[in-house]
Amino acid sequence: MVAHVSAAPQRMNRGAWLRLLLKWHWMSSAVCLIGLLLFALTGLTLNHAAQIEARPVTESRQAVVSASLRSELAAHAASKRAGVPDALRSWLHQELQLMLPADASAEWSDSELYIALPRAGGDAWLRIGLRDGALEYERTDRGWVALLNDLHKGRHTGLAWTLFIDVFAVSCLLFAITGLLVLKLHAVNRPITWPLVGAGFALPLLLVVLLLH
Repeated sequence: MVAHVSAAPQRMNRGAWLRLLLKWHWMSSAVCLIGLLLFALTGLTLNHAAQIEARPVTESRQAVVSASLRSELAAHAASKRAGVPDALRSWLHQELQLMLPADASAEWSDSELYIALPRAGGDAWLRIGLRDGALEYERTDRGWVALLNDLHKGRHTGLAWTLFIDVFAVSCLLFAITGLLVLKLHAVNRPITWPLVGAGFALPLLLVVLLLH
């Protein structure tokens, strides 16, 4: 009778703990589900990047900046200031419908301004001659596979995507940890649990130790 009374609270505690773990497990899985599918897909595309044919599409534009803007750019270069002048940003938006990122970096010399515009899934750059005002702009799009691969790596994706990856990573950790604890609670009745978990740990470890040099 004593054994029966003492076992009941233990079963209740175990049941409450399991329900809590399952709740956090399904909630974290819901948050990271789409991200897991995306990262699993892009893991395959990255692993077989050499076999996936890419057809880059390049767009080029030429223009001549106004005399007033050319004078302002020359003065900016002479002052040794960094960054992109607001007047140039406005002119590019009005004349070329081109919006420069807020963090766009500019390389100034005595003869030209060069702005690298890397982007997820492609690349772009802008050059302006400070003497003649000749502008060249080129944008390359490497396709949706390159875009997905850059999203996987967080390459040139901006602050918002970086924050998403942080939230996604925390959700994956919570999903994995709660799953491990659920496995622990069920392992008594499922003897194959820990051998499978061990195999999942040992296989990548052996591949790293034996095959990577």
